[in-house]
Amino acid sequence: MDIWDQLCTALRVRAVSVVDLTQKYSVDLRLLLGVAQSKTWFTRWGYCLAKGCFSVSRSTYTAALEALAALPVDCLRSRHVRRVVTIYRRLSSKPLVTVREFLLCLLDWKHREPPLSPPPVKASSRLMFLLPKSCMMKRPRQPCQRFEDVVDLLECRWSKKRLLSAANVVVAKLREHADGTKITRQAVRDAARGGIGDTGLLDFVIKSLNNTVVGNHIVRRVPDPENRVLHFSLEEYAEPEPQPQADHELEPVELDAENTPPAVRWPNAAEAERDLRAVYRAMVGARSEAAQAVLDCKHWVKWWGLRDESDDQLRFLVEWRPQPWEATELTRPMPPGDIVVVPLHASIGELLVEAEHALRDTYCFFENFQAESLDGITGDKWDPVMLGGAESGDTIGVHGHGADMETGLRCQGGADAWEVQCVCGAQDDDGERMVACDACNVWHHTRCVGIADGAPVPPLFLCISCSGALMAAGPISG
Repeated sequence: MDIWDQLCTALRVRAVSVVDLTQKYSVDLRLLLGVAQSKTWFTRWGYCLAKGCFSVSRSTYTAALEALAALPVDCLRSRHVRRVVTIYRRLSSKPLVTVREFLLCLLDWKHREPPLSPPPVKASSRLMFLLPKSCMMKRPRQPCQRFEDVVDLLECRWSKKRLLSAANVVVAKLREHADGTKITRQAVRDAARGGIGDTGLLDFVIKSLNNTVVGNHIVRRVPDPENRVLHFSLEEYAEPEPQPQADHELEPVELDAENTPPAVRWPNAAEAERDLRAVYRAMVGARSEAAQAVLDCKHWVKWWGLRDESDDQLRFLVEWRPQPWEATELTRPMPPGDIVVVPLHASIGELLVEAEHALRDTYCFFENFQAESLDGITGDKWDPVMLGGAESGDTIGVHGHGADMETGLRCQGGADAWEVQCVCGAQDDDGERMVACDACNVWHHTRCVGIADGAPVPPLFLCISCSGALMAAGPISG
């Protein structure tokens, strides 16, 4: 794109249009970057939205982008997204409330380097700390985590609510059958089977319950030293009460370093890319209409305009200004203007003649056109152009008569007199797939009339107006 942009600049190009179909891993970049950064990939080179397909206006495009960007992440119906956003919130220390914030975080995460690994420690698995006697604590056999926090890091097809509910059922059965003793994994499974219909969910929860806090109990899981069969037991759990700080004698306390809770693992670039696609799919599913409106805006244009040269010449862009009755017959956009170059000492009359010649030489329906006056410049025909208030590079409007409004070669689309009147509001060809009514020859978008993009066009197609009129007429008698 840098080479292309430099080439267009060197060739003095006036305007370049592109169709943005850029994708990466089936993700449309114009939607992803538009929501995350409020601009597309082409925007960095000065391109702006030219027109939207399916009659999508610029205001609709902007509103759709903001609706997607402001969507709360916690409202996305994706278990994977809800799981990974907790990880990124912890690692980035950011709230990541909206989709835009999360997408920006993921786009930046792909280029981040993981933090340096902690320095190596001694081979001893026990670390010595000095604590006041009043703060002495009993060293737990093994550290434990709340099952709610464990669920956030699990990757499964069940929701957090179902996992927590199943864990409560397992704990209830342990309280009922264990009676303070250890019971085997199979006994736990058989006891909880009646309360949990999904055996896959039951096995997954049992596998995940290891030194975890569920409610007011700690679920312990230890293997039998003889036959290696897993046994489960319950312990009462109470939140540790903070002790007041005071000046007391310090005594050493041993903490088991091997059993400290593991830190959240730093996602690599591939995992961040995977999470980015997951957020993209969930966003599209949550706001499908807004996402489609953004995807329908793929025509972009960059205008260079006129630039002054070092040849002491004046350059203007002249455009035809139709009379009121002529404007009513123009159903398509007016043709673009043409460049006129005149000397510095040229008069307004000479500029008028050059504008007339430029329009005649460029367009068929201006062959007999006669220019009469100019917009954007003041003065009589013999006055110098430089004193008329216009500067080199300005756009000058040309009024006159003689334009051939009967010819079919007055539009950029050619001589075809086709008509577009789609239900979406489009009145011109926007590059999308269309089908013509076999009765009135009016063109419609196939998507708007219920024909899928990959489906063939039916051999006979009637628009809503013609089919309604045909049904109102009733059956044709023989």
